[in-house]
Amino acid sequence: MNKSESKYFNTALLMDEALMKLLEVKDFEYITVKEICAKAGVNRSTFYLHYETVDDLLTETMEYYNEQFLKQFSVAPDQFIPSIHSAPLNELVLINPEYLRPYLSFIKEHKSVYRAAFKNPVCMQAEKQLEGISEYVLKPIMKRFQIPEEEQSYWISFYIHGCKAIVQEWIKRNCEDPIEKIEGVMIRCIRPDKEQWHLQCGE
Repeated sequence: MNKSESKYFNTALLMDEALMKLLEVKDFEYITVKEICAKAGVNRSTFYLHYETVDDLLTETMEYYNEQFLKQFSVAPDQFIPSIHSAPLNELVLINPEYLRPYLSFIKEHKSVYRAAFKNPVCMQAEKQLEGISEYVLKPIMKRFQIPEEEQSYWISFYIHGCKAIVQEWIKRNCEDPIEKIEGVMIRCIRPDKEQWHLQCGE
């Protein structure tokens, strides 16, 4: 079932939200259909009309949120993609506030989902949230720098795991720090040249 095309979209979204809230307080394997239905305000027959198991709901829930996140990049690529293809190489970097802001904004808006994702990193596919940055930003930049394809996965892995660790700490603090601050932290950690450090610190 594609949630965005289903006439039962609102009901499905209620079950998504119920699952996310339950994941914040208990492990996935202990969550029952009864609990999901109670929190979502739907009956069991409605749940089984769309899903066979809680695993099915989890898979579809994460697919839905991944789709919503990737739209941040795909619906308005002109915001940053042209600069990637036309900027001088000495101005081209793998990490930039323009690339990070859609990602961090989405996280802050859906921090309860991400909190659940980091508590369940395997079943929640947390790393897939950075696929948009990888596809639309990292790979085009590495292509311009002629980084061999066999090395690109290492670069992407370093970038993704570094960003994910910072985001996880941010979520622990309930995303209280402003997005601009987290952008600066990521840039200084991943690209810690002296000039950029001064720029990001406002010196």
